[in-house]
Amino acid sequence: MPVHVLPITLAVVAGIVSGASAARDRIPAPQPQDPMHPAAAAATRTSGAGESAAAWYRAGANAAAASGAGHGGARNLILFVGDGMSLTTVAAARILEGQRAGQPGEEHRLSFEDLPFTALSRTYNTDSQTPDSAGTMTAMVTGVKARIGALSVGQQVARRDCAQRRDELATLLEIAESAGLSTGVVTNTRLTHATPAATYAHSSEREWESDAELPADAAAQGCRDIASQFVGLAAGNGIDVAFGGGRRKFLPATQADPEYPDQHGDRKDGRNLVSEWQHRYPEGRYVWNAAQLQALDLSRESRVLGLFEPDHMQYELDRSHDRAGEPSLSEMTRDAITVLRRNPRGFFLMVESGRIDHAHHSGNAYRALDETIQLSDAVRAARLASPGKDTLIIVTADHSHTLNFAGYAQRGNPILGKVIGSSNERAEKKYAVDALGLPYTTLSYANGPGYVGASTQQPQGPKHFPHNIAGVVAATARPDLTDVRTDDPDYLQEATVPSGSETHAGDDVGVWAGGPGAQAVHGSIEQNVVFHLLLQAQPALVQYLCAAGDCEAGVPVRLPGMDVIRPLRQEQSNRR
Repeated sequence: MPVHVLPITLAVVAGIVSGASAARDRIPAPQPQDPMHPAAAAATRTSGAGESAAAWYRAGANAAAASGAGHGGARNLILFVGDGMSLTTVAAARILEGQRAGQPGEEHRLSFEDLPFTALSRTYNTDSQTPDSAGTMTAMVTGVKARIGALSVGQQVARRDCAQRRDELATLLEIAESAGLSTGVVTNTRLTHATPAATYAHSSEREWESDAELPADAAAQGCRDIASQFVGLAAGNGIDVAFGGGRRKFLPATQADPEYPDQHGDRKDGRNLVSEWQHRYPEGRYVWNAAQLQALDLSRESRVLGLFEPDHMQYELDRSHDRAGEPSLSEMTRDAITVLRRNPRGFFLMVESGRIDHAHHSGNAYRALDETIQLSDAVRAARLASPGKDTLIIVTADHSHTLNFAGYAQRGNPILGKVIGSSNERAEKKYAVDALGLPYTTLSYANGPGYVGASTQQPQGPKHFPHNIAGVVAATARPDLTDVRTDDPDYLQEATVPSGSETHAGDDVGVWAGGPGAQAVHGSIEQNVVFHLLLQAQPALVQYLCAAGDCEAGVPVRLPGMDVIRPLRQEQSNRR
């Protein structure tokens, strides 16, 4: 097939080159003694010897500056994270959305694929080849690569180690708050789940979402649960907008949930963190369903907390069945921006489509692709609500998944269907078959609960969502899928290796960017560089860190201490 190359003007090339050159003139290049420098890579590639939070931070800052990130001039920053949104997921989701619109699908584009600048991000954790969401999100919001399971603490902190306070890392949200910007967190997972939690909490264990999960000895040593850290955030005057699920992490075990009276909160300490939040912010509005959110005049509100489910929010497919109703990801994104854009100094907003990851873990491609389309809708809503002339938008994923896209399906073949074409390069108009003469689907998983052997829950053959695999028996044969509806929302794609949960994968993920500073997003980058691309594009944040003594030649290259996280002065708070 012919290769089509998109045209690029000489002016664009010149701008990128001159920007990178100017950045290199302002900041010293990484030196060989820097453990992140290629010349020293051999000493660190396998053992991690010599790595440190300060070295990761400096190397990331150097990389962003050399790419021209400091020429952004953005007022607002929005980071979209498709949790588990592998490149395969993006390709399949674009086809699905296109086919829903009556197109063949392959030529379609998700909204963020129209952003003009792209890169590839390397996602490994400092101690794990295949990463988790805690360590990867820590990299993107602190500028420092981290261990698996760690939330915004350095890699020297062992998991579940309560000596973490000495190695806490300032997050982009905390820095933005301290510098007088408004901040927001939007997710369709629990607000205390790994990705959103990394923006505001510091913990050596991502599972410590409420005090019910926090061991007594950890609490005695000074560790705090994640929900209490949200309410007690010391930066600025606290997060201005937070939307997500996870009510039970904020409510005491003695209190019934307002939507599900048969369910109760998780907290054993008796604290009602929603009430504490309302006491701390008497001007704030708390909502727990879509109708309450819609009733607010958000153009007049300065602070809103929305907790729309006791646990994770519903998949988009299942949202219409919710008892009280909950907003979509795009609605939460639009509403958050409506509140945040009132601040003339600007804002930082993180939006996570977290249920992409959950659907993949369940081996259910339909929901994973559908949730990816919802992320695309949210990006579109953000671009309408916050014009690109002053807003840098970066869309990326924290890690990949094992979803496979294979077979020689003909153009326009249903992406959730069986391969119509051939098992080789010959194009044919019939089901492709394996060596046993059986048809197979375009999408499959390397591992997960879609393994076709019998389990204690479902018989041998195709599996359906949800499948909490246990007591698995080796399959004696592949099922005949000829008459199976593989496009059914609850169909689980076949998995080669049986496992209770499909796993993450270690391959690179995509980065898409638009707006001031986006031209610095290109090439193959370490994941922690995302933080620096955002930070260096916002002059007020750079000025704030330079005033704290963390800059060289006007670029923040020194790892900031937690002393930069400060309550907002009253006069600044009034301007917000």
